[in-house]
Amino acid sequence: MNPISGTVNKSGIPSLIDKYINHDIFDYEISLTKYAGHASEIASKAKDDNIDIVVAVGGDGTVNEVARAIVNSNTAIGIIPCGSGNGLARHLMLPMNLAKAIQIINLCEIHQLDYGIINDIPFFCTCGMGFDAFVSHKFAEAGKRGPITYVENVLKEGLKYKPETYEIQDEKGITRLKAFLISCANASQYGNNAYIAPQASMSDGLMDIIVMEPFDVIEAPQISIDMFNKTLDKNSKIKTFKCKHLSIHRKEPGYIHYDGDPVMTGKDIEITLKEKGIKVIVNPNANKKLRKPNAVQNAAAELFNEINIFRKDINRQKRHILAINKVIQRRLNL
Repeated sequence: MNPISGTVNKSGIPSLIDKYINHDIFDYEISLTKYAGHASEIASKAKDDNIDIVVAVGGDGTVNEVARAIVNSNTAIGIIPCGSGNGLARHLMLPMNLAKAIQIINLCEIHQLDYGIINDIPFFCTCGMGFDAFVSHKFAEAGKRGPITYVENVLKEGLKYKPETYEIQDEKGITRLKAFLISCANASQYGNNAYIAPQASMSDGLMDIIVMEPFDVIEAPQISIDMFNKTLDKNSKIKTFKCKHLSIHRKEPGYIHYDGDPVMTGKDIEITLKEKGIKVIVNPNANKKLRKPNAVQNAAAELFNEINIFRKDINRQKRHILAINKVIQRRLNL
């Protein structure tokens, strides 16, 4: 248990665990993390001791530390979500209510799921570069946690951020493009129900690659709406494809992120998917159909995209008319 992750006070969690855990099935002990990387050390020892399950009590950072220590082993990870975003837990449709999350652990349904590796660092939800890695860096610098801090950084830095040019190569070939961000998704969301890859699956053996093209101030609100409506893949500024391996080259070193944690790295980035390499306690009652956007959401996304196209046409016409007016005024002045 990470005592300082997220925004949830964890002082009452040990008594909740004792109350709701099924003592007929489980013996357990609680270990508190004391420094960055400590969760990995605890989980690694548990794996070596043939412990059946290691439960991460915290956010995506704690989940990542635990999960990376037990990949490709017989030890499974469970999650009691109490971070600021809880992206992986939300993707798995685990309850945000702590008592109910413990009860899911009691059901103990374990699936073999995929995970990814970016420049030798495992990730389980998403990784990426560009603006989202830049914001992850600013978020880490801010010291505070929670969606308000994240939104503050997005609003403050978004208009100043300059898209980069990337050369990306997958199994189908090489593409050169300019992008606001490139995200590689094993799971569907960043956290707080912000869906960067609405159709992503942790059991299909593929990563969902999301390329967000440069956009202007007028288009930004719709991108945010689509992200929370699970319709981002319908947005005209978004290009998506699936692959197992991706090589990316950029002009300068910079930040990448893995499950929201930023790290500085070089110009070349390698991302690979590992199939069914991590055992995870899942919610057997999760309604998988909830991941798909409904007809109303799809229609709304298409309508907003049509409005954006129409708005661009109007702006082009305005610029054309202004240019003609200037020519006419110059002629009249002569």
